Amino acid sequence: MQRRDVLKQLSILTVAGGLGLPALAQGNGYELVNPPQPVDAKGKVEVLEFFHYGCPHCKSFDPILEIWVKKLPADVAFQRVPVTWGNAQLAGLARLHLTLAATGDLARLHGAVFEAVQVDKAPVHTEAGAQEWAVKKGVDGKKFADAYRSFGVQVGLQRIEKLGRDYKVQGVPTLAIDGKYFTSGSIAGSHEAALKVADQLIAKSRK
Repeated sequence: MQRRDVLKQLSILTVAGGLGLPALAQGNGYELVNPPQPVDAKGKVEVLEFFHYGCPHCKSFDPILEIWVKKLPADVAFQRVPVTWGNAQLAGLARLHLTLAATGDLARLHGAVFEAVQVDKAPVHTEAGAQEWAVKKGVDGKKFADAYRSFGVQVGLQRIEKLGRDYKVQGVPTLAIDGKYFTSGSIAGSHEAALKVADQLIAKSRK
């Protein structure tokens, strides 16, 4: 989903291809990150997924991505990066993501956030709505509130906002490999093809 379409949708709503492997060539399966970005995972190949919880393409990609992530070798470091694009609602969803990571509940509830936003239209982009939803999902209320307002989550939010700006992400879901390459369903032709290209880019980055 492109940035312009997301922001248009958010002004109306309350956040409320082929399977073949494309040739590994720029413009046919991947694009270059310009300029290349530094990576945090020293000694490993870093893979970032830029996404947001209101994006239907991200929701459909997530189960496929989850299977792929579980099979990644030990020398690959994977991280999800929620985009905000300067939008308050997306920033609220990003804060929820970081809060669940801080409380240790993200792995369990990541998929459920997609359902809350896109199916239930729950106001989880707000603090009150996020806490009410999280408590119903078994998260300790005080632990959640403390994490939501914590310095660590605030710093984390600033970091992911900077990543989005530095990588100049315009559409989601997008995978960034080793700070050098982008691939996505729209670039590679399908979600499945994007993951095959990502495998090749990981191998290319090792060299």
